Amino acid sequence: MKVLTSTLLTFLMLGVSVFSQVPLSDEHYRVFDAKGNPSAISEVVRRFEGVDVVFLGEQHDDAVGHAVQLEIFRQALAAYSPKRNVGLSLEMFERDVQMVLDEYLAGLISETHFISSSRAWGNYKTDYRPLVEMAKEKRLAVIAANAPRRYVNMVSRNGRDALNGLSKEAKNWLAPLPFGEPSEAYAKKFKALMGPSAEAQMGLDKILASQSLWDATMADSVANYLKKNKEAMVVHLNGSFHSESRLGAVDHLLRYRSKAKVLVVTIRYEDDFNAFNAAKHTDLGDYVILTDAKQPRSKR
Repeated sequence: MKVLTSTLLTFLMLGVSVFSQVPLSDEHYRVFDAKGNPSAISEVVRRFEGVDVVFLGEQHDDAVGHAVQLEIFRQALAAYSPKRNVGLSLEMFERDVQMVLDEYLAGLISETHFISSSRAWGNYKTDYRPLVEMAKEKRLAVIAANAPRRYVNMVSRNGRDALNGLSKEAKNWLAPLPFGEPSEAYAKKFKALMGPSAEAQMGLDKILASQSLWDATMADSVANYLKKNKEAMVVHLNGSFHSESRLGAVDHLLRYRSKAKVLVVTIRYEDDFNAFNAAKHTDLGDYVILTDAKQPRSKR
């Protein structure tokens, strides 16, 4: 019995650590508006009033940033869910697993089966689970927003026209075809990020097209939710590049819903997170949240 009790205790302790997120401390992040004026999470959430979609742009291994996202979501639900439908939209799940996600939210399947069947990211338990569980507790919709990776890979290898050969069912997991071209500003930014290497340049247009498929599909997923839920608000999480400076997914969303009101929050870690660097950070979002790069990173 002592052995069993000890084993059970160890399991429970491990369970706590597996599902834990770093605690949020004011000492490890700073909030600024688009021009670098100091702000606060409460001010960010106050700006959600009347907004249709909030983009929370992240660096995927930013543990502090994920804690910030959770606090933003918590405050947003407290302020707005009593009077509006609030949906949580995630880049981290692909559209073909929406049924699995819905089954878990409805309590039909176990979390173990949900995680394995939904192809959850390696850092799901520490970084995204708290938001999904909060949405589950509040009975909110969670949107598996992204394009299936296998189809994104098709485009990066063979170009956007390769998608035309997919079945009707498969095409339902993507933005309507043909999906939109990236804006000139986004294309320029993407190509600068990829760098001058011969390997990157060789198939760069196809890679850019695959990136745009991600952006367009996430935008279409959000737009579909707004269409079905009048006066709703969506909090959407994606890698910051997808929404910085209102480009990428934001641009595609406004093509689908031109009157949508959007707020962009860009979260990134910096060694000197106390200082807003005008050259680097101006207009990355309506708000820019800098986190302490010296803190341990999430493990994907």
